[in-house]
Amino acid sequence: MTEISHFGFLLAVIAGGLAVAVVSTRLSDRLPIPAPALFLVTAAVVSDLWPAIGEHLDVRTVERVGVVALVIILLNGGMDIGWSRLRGSLAPVLLLGILGTFVTAAAVAAVAHVGLGFDWRVAGLLGAALAPTDPAVMFSVLGGREIEGRSGTTLEGEAGFNDPAGIALMIGMIELATHEDASFLVVLQEFALEMTIGAAIGFAGAMVMVSLVRRLQLSSENLYPVLIGLAAILLYGLTSLAHGSGFLAVFIAGLRLAELRGSRQAEVKAFHGSLAGLAEIVVFVALGLTITLSEIPGRAWLEGGVLVLTLALIARPVAVGLTLWPSSFSRAERLFITWSGLKGAVPILLAAFAVLQHAPQSDRVYVIVFVVVLLSVAIQGSLIPTVARLLRIPMR
Repeated sequence: MTEISHFGFLLAVIAGGLAVAVVSTRLSDRLPIPAPALFLVTAAVVSDLWPAIGEHLDVRTVERVGVVALVIILLNGGMDIGWSRLRGSLAPVLLLGILGTFVTAAAVAAVAHVGLGFDWRVAGLLGAALAPTDPAVMFSVLGGREIEGRSGTTLEGEAGFNDPAGIALMIGMIELATHEDASFLVVLQEFALEMTIGAAIGFAGAMVMVSLVRRLQLSSENLYPVLIGLAAILLYGLTSLAHGSGFLAVFIAGLRLAELRGSRQAEVKAFHGSLAGLAEIVVFVALGLTITLSEIPGRAWLEGGVLVLTLALIARPVAVGLTLWPSSFSRAERLFITWSGLKGAVPILLAAFAVLQHAPQSDRVYVIVFVVVLLSVAIQGSLIPTVARLLRIPMR
């Protein structure tokens, strides 16, 4: 087989697989299972049937694919929410998205250590990985539905803010787990540094991006969405080089870009909405290919099941109760927000960070986190419309 035909075959397989994934999103309209769960399971099954496909993807490659996909998803998510819409729910979003991340991580780590017998360092890695909700899943489940009141805005805003918070927390936990002389102070220092620099560069970058789009005259209107996408990736890279949270910077930029007016705004949102949909498919398929379902040990399924129950029945209720008690949410809204803390690609990416940094038992952590994500998206995500109906939360 010549190089041209070999590459053509590879392109055909990739394009065909992604096309099937796009068409399969129609199944989520007929089945109660969210589309990300279908992508994750299907890719894992394909990895079982044709192991050679998964063997060509190492964790580092998947991590890099996931980072780019998350940048695209967060930018689009920020533009979908918009600063004006978020402003009315900013206090609960920040409390739940940042303080709630620490509360969730602590609860999961405590159960992993006391209940499952993990060393505190490994338990801390599990807690940090499973603390954030996932924007790809939340925007997928909620994006096509209008939720009355502040519940939907709070859940989407939380997913945008607590992913940068979770990533900063995981970086600190990896430092703690891989250095014998480190203390928990390094986690707090790393978190504060990442979030502060990320927010500062994000607001500055957003001002520059908005000004460019408004004032720069390009040869074609179709180039403005491309310019914004490239500027967002550049913003992520520069923020990361400054040791800040590039994800937070990109999400803030998206919030500000939503304030654009006129036909240019419609073109930008349409382009990045489609791009984010593709990014969602790519990241979940890539992550699914890293796991062989038949090789997941029974113990990992048990441990993952325990942690899913911990998240749903202990960690999430405590986090929501502590962070939202001063707010004016109704009891039904609080219960809905409690149930809707879905996990997704971000926890798996955080576990991949631990693998790449050779943290203790990181391979075991990666498999357990995959199990938790699969169960969370498939079970919790599937039941969100039912829970909304029982609590009389309108979802149109």
